Amino acid sequence: MSKIFPTYCKYLLASGLASAVVSCSNTRFLKEGQMLYTGAEVKIDNDTISKKEKKDLQSALEANLTPKPNSTFLGMRPKLYFYNIAKEPKKDKGFNYWLKYKVGEKPVLLGDVDREFNKDIIENYSENKGYFNARATYDTVSKNKKAKVVYTLRPGSRYLIDGVKFQKDSTLINKEIQNLTARTLLKNGRPFDLDVIKAERERIDSRLKERGFYYFHPDNIIVQADSTVSKNHKVELNVKLKDDTPDLSTQQFSIDKVVVFPNYNIQDVKDGKYNIPMDKDSLSKYAFDDIYVIDPQHKFKPKIFDRALYFKKGDLYNRSNHNLTLNRLISLGVFKFVKNEFITSDSLNHKFDAYYLLTPRQIQSLRLEALGRTNSANYAGSELNLNWTHRNFFRGAEQFKAAIFGAFDFQMGGPENANNMFRAGANVQLSIPRIVAPFRFNSSSAFVPRTNINLGYEFQNRTQYYTLNNFTGSFGYVWKENVRKEHELKVLDITLVSPAKVTALYDSISKNNAAMQRIVAKQLIFGPTYSYTYTNTMQPKTNTFYYKGTLDLAGNITGLLTGANVKQGKEKDIFGIAFSQYAKIENDVRFYHKFTEKSSLATRFIGGIAYPYGNSEFIPFSKQFFSGGSNSIRAFRARTLGPGSFDPRTIEEGAYFDQSGDVKLELNAEYRANLYKFLNAAVFVDAGNIWLLHDDPQRPGAKFSKDFLNEIAVGAGVGLRLDFSILILRLDLAMPLRVPYYEKGSRWAFDKINFGDPSWRKDNLVLNIAIGYPF
Repeated sequence: MSKIFPTYCKYLLASGLASAVVSCSNTRFLKEGQMLYTGAEVKIDNDTISKKEKKDLQSALEANLTPKPNSTFLGMRPKLYFYNIAKEPKKDKGFNYWLKYKVGEKPVLLGDVDREFNKDIIENYSENKGYFNARATYDTVSKNKKAKVVYTLRPGSRYLIDGVKFQKDSTLINKEIQNLTARTLLKNGRPFDLDVIKAERERIDSRLKERGFYYFHPDNIIVQADSTVSKNHKVELNVKLKDDTPDLSTQQFSIDKVVVFPNYNIQDVKDGKYNIPMDKDSLSKYAFDDIYVIDPQHKFKPKIFDRALYFKKGDLYNRSNHNLTLNRLISLGVFKFVKNEFITSDSLNHKFDAYYLLTPRQIQSLRLEALGRTNSANYAGSELNLNWTHRNFFRGAEQFKAAIFGAFDFQMGGPENANNMFRAGANVQLSIPRIVAPFRFNSSSAFVPRTNINLGYEFQNRTQYYTLNNFTGSFGYVWKENVRKEHELKVLDITLVSPAKVTALYDSISKNNAAMQRIVAKQLIFGPTYSYTYTNTMQPKTNTFYYKGTLDLAGNITGLLTGANVKQGKEKDIFGIAFSQYAKIENDVRFYHKFTEKSSLATRFIGGIAYPYGNSEFIPFSKQFFSGGSNSIRAFRARTLGPGSFDPRTIEEGAYFDQSGDVKLELNAEYRANLYKFLNAAVFVDAGNIWLLHDDPQRPGAKFSKDFLNEIAVGAGVGLRLDFSILILRLDLAMPLRVPYYEKGSRWAFDKINFGDPSWRKDNLVLNIAIGYPF
């Protein structure tokens, strides 16, 4: 520490000097008479306003002032400095153009500030917040070619609401407005606030839209303020319909006909009217439950529209069902464009004909994917996928997907008997846009619930070790409550692992290692799984959150019915294979904080445990936890970390198997920033490990204990991300800072860092190449 501390002092001193130099150097580029604008300050001169009110008003006013001064970092203005030192480019491209106008920032001068305009903003904003008769002045403070503007506001006392009146009359729309008064946002004793008044008008509008008033608009409402009838800075509000409100805005509409064009094109429109066969025979030919489906070629079953459309003949128009119907039609996944129009009926007053104009996507598609990859375990390889998709398999918007694939990976720089891998297989999925079950499932969500059926097979060959056949199948449901909450329940999720060949080499390596023997043992896993996902990361908020919890219950009912208990010698099997019985839970929590539009902090915590019981003494290898790699703790190669303080260097040379565990804890933090257009950078720290629930003689130190914190691995690094919108290529370079299998007291690796040593770099600098963000 004695050597490190002076180094930090040098960095701080250098930073301070750089700040002073850059700060001073920016003003020397100014012309005679120019002054650099450093910002504005608002002072409030009124002792009757509380400190909190004064602080809130001050921050709001300063946020509304223009222009904003040049951005700063640690007291410096680096962007302004780059602008100043860069030469004026001759063309709108090249290094000087990039440095001056992309990296750099044009100086904001005092002459750019319209002080009278800002003074008006301050006064008007204060008036809108209830500080009537507000007056503002300004003064300019300058020194060393820098200037700031100080605005002084002298607001009157804030006016409070002292009565809210909703004007009555005998019209239908007024009666509906009177029914909305109980939930008004205008409350007695609250400050007068123009933003709240606008919100109240929008509230009334949205509620009237739910009651059939399709053409109503918030501007049809006026809120009159009267401050003369009360004393002591009070104001009365009168809410009324404007006298010039259009007659159409006051009419309540209901639905007459609902007409669907599932194969819409522009030729269906002539002279502004839809070319629909409206004679009785034609309508009855296409009619289903009061919905007219114009589909002469019968490409779609009419029943899918009955489930998706929430308007029926005679229903009162409401905005919720309007939006809900559009969202459900889109979520069917078979239509590329969804358009909706409400046309007033020619023969009936206050009636709509609802038209849904649906343009189908390409019903069938065939896609060939070829990709190359490398990972932190020194593997490189390639994969080829052929995917066929049918989006209307049984004419009910069912999506059928079939895929075949082949992949190989070879170990670079490994021993002669390198553990190369080959995989090939196929899988099919049928996704039905409804819940297929013996019970009725009603959903008012904007997202269509789905029933998913999956079947798959994979042939896996680790060339020097073993060959496995993997069969998978599942039946379950996916449904969303809303855009933030999603549920997935697999009523039955089956995995069958059957070894086709185990080499003598692998037998010789694994004969004294039970964990390795379990990898090639026959495995039968079946049972329900459930996952719940909540996220608001799609919202434009400063702080966003993601959570996914997964519960996996295998063989529980079967184990209970058969009385299975492996510890008592009562192991049960199905078709000669002992079925697995366990409970597994995993939680993935992520938090994102946005500093600016171009920088953010992303954090993640993963915690999981898998507990075997009944018919199983161990968790199946394929269901255990793993650590290390490009989406985990990046300073350790994929699946090589842990369990616990087990030292992988003790594994026999030439042997290979992934390290797995029953318990997982992981914490990640990553600062992300945009450097230039598609180029992003990151600085990250990862920590965590996996452990076993039981002792393993072949892996000492692997069991989870109260000393688990002392067995946490820590890694850190930097990364570059090439964001091309449709593809994000990620390169992360990491190194271990704490290694759990080192001797106690020596697990922190700061004193072992030696970038000049090629051997150290080879063993400790881990490059992860991946697609997409790690979390």
